[in-house]
Amino acid sequence: MLRLLIAALVNLFLVVVAALRAPFRLLGRRRRPPYIRFLLKGDPPYRQPLQRRWPWRRERQVPGQVTSLHLLDEALDALAADPAVKGVVVQVEALEMPAGKRAWVAERLAAFRARGKEVVGTAVSAGNAEYALLCATDRIALPRAGRLELAGFLVEATAAGRAFEQLGIRPEFVRRGEHKTAPELFIRAEVSPNQRAALEQFLEERHQELVEAVTRGRRLTSEEARARVDQGPYSAVRARALGLVDIIADDVELPAALGLEADEERALAGTAGIGTFHEWERSHRLPHVRWMPWRRPVRLAVVPVSGMIAQAPSGAPPVGPTIAGSETLVAGLRAAARDRTSPAAVVYVNSPGGSALASELVLAEVRRLTARKPVIVYVDRVAASGGYMIALGAREIWASPGSILGSIGVFAGKFDLSELLSRVGVHREVLTRGDHAGLLTSARPLSTGERDALEAEVEEVYTRFVELVSEHRHLEPDAVRARGEGRVYTAARAREAGLVDTLGSFEAACARAFQLAGQAPRRFELHPFGLPRRRLPLLSLLRNALSPAVYALWWPAWTAPGLRGSEDFGLAGE
Repeated sequence: MLRLLIAALVNLFLVVVAALRAPFRLLGRRRRPPYIRFLLKGDPPYRQPLQRRWPWRRERQVPGQVTSLHLLDEALDALAADPAVKGVVVQVEALEMPAGKRAWVAERLAAFRARGKEVVGTAVSAGNAEYALLCATDRIALPRAGRLELAGFLVEATAAGRAFEQLGIRPEFVRRGEHKTAPELFIRAEVSPNQRAALEQFLEERHQELVEAVTRGRRLTSEEARARVDQGPYSAVRARALGLVDIIADDVELPAALGLEADEERALAGTAGIGTFHEWERSHRLPHVRWMPWRRPVRLAVVPVSGMIAQAPSGAPPVGPTIAGSETLVAGLRAAARDRTSPAAVVYVNSPGGSALASELVLAEVRRLTARKPVIVYVDRVAASGGYMIALGAREIWASPGSILGSIGVFAGKFDLSELLSRVGVHREVLTRGDHAGLLTSARPLSTGERDALEAEVEEVYTRFVELVSEHRHLEPDAVRARGEGRVYTAARAREAGLVDTLGSFEAACARAFQLAGQAPRRFELHPFGLPRRRLPLLSLLRNALSPAVYALWWPAWTAPGLRGSEDFGLAGE
């Protein structure tokens, strides 16, 4: 009842404001722009989470910039129904979106084109990710000074074992899984065949995806598209000559190239037929009013697990990857379980793993949450090792195409600094009570008994990991071991191996969560739980790092940029 009263008062206020502004709107009403420009930059979230703000408030932002993929989809749907709109101009800039998001945007652009509208893609400098998305458009435009940085993919694998030896540092690690390559950075002098084979396979799959995008978008044969990728990068002029670009024009010249008004003054003022979605809304005789709904939209609980898993609060330290802390995640999952307004939940996982203990603590809470309401785990980039362990507690595991999963394995160890300390004139004597009290001291190497104890602990944790996968994925332990040993999989191969249930978009995963709850709402909003703090004290992380721990971790050095925070989902901490 209280919400109905508040909604009535707010909507009455909006009616009054619209009526007072109507005469000024009619006097200043602009002609409807035939093309609408959208700026895709960085990594916009799928949806904006629930935010408490007044309906008439607008956030300051770059004109035309996409703030969420859901709003982009709604805008494209509205524009497709307007016969006065010829198409859209999609400008891409410094994209950081994972492959799954780019594929989803490409699908929405294809649906827009199927309704008789044109999509023009533009960029100033387009790399592999930008160009793969531009290939989903009808025409591609670059300025004369623009660049097409189409040059394939590169991975630099590092083995620093010899450097540690020269420094007098002796890494002592125990692992389970011959494909568990995380500690190899410290112990090997050269890249191992297993690590090389895994990276080669990932490179080949990424390269093939790019070739297929160029093949479809530019109407080339597979051999021609592969040759174009192999011969890059290109200037804009060379790219057009080879059929990779259609138009040479900057943002001022683009209206004329599209057959719109060629008046340079209007083009410089940004009024030459290409406008923003906000300008398109303002061009209507009747204003578009964002009414406050009488009933609150259905909520979907979402808990982001983004970053390295540790026994700590979640947050971003001054240096290094973002921490997905078990303290914050456990509290967030319990709050989501208590929340009666959310009939279902999505756990968004983007983590290479971390502390095995912290991972299992979070897994226990995911299982408790699943016992109270349907839970879907959605993997957008990576759910490896401890990150995959957490995913096991959900009703179903969904993954976007191109994401990475698996790495079922564990390791533990320490760095023996005794030789380094001796070189610099430092003497450290270790005094203990208890045969294994000095297990993780850096002042001396492992004794035979300590190594045996560490081997036993790592074996126990690995056996537990295999048991969890066997229980939740309904596989025999031997089958899990055959898929484990630290092996990593792309989403498609993970589904074939039975480690993933479905490949799909985030929106489809949300719809599935509601379906499991027996609902099918037309509108819903995200209700986030367990958001990280913006800053995490470095001292607390060092304190946790120095404590005994076994790690379920995959070290994806070549995907590290995607692990820097939870901005990829739009759930930044408070």
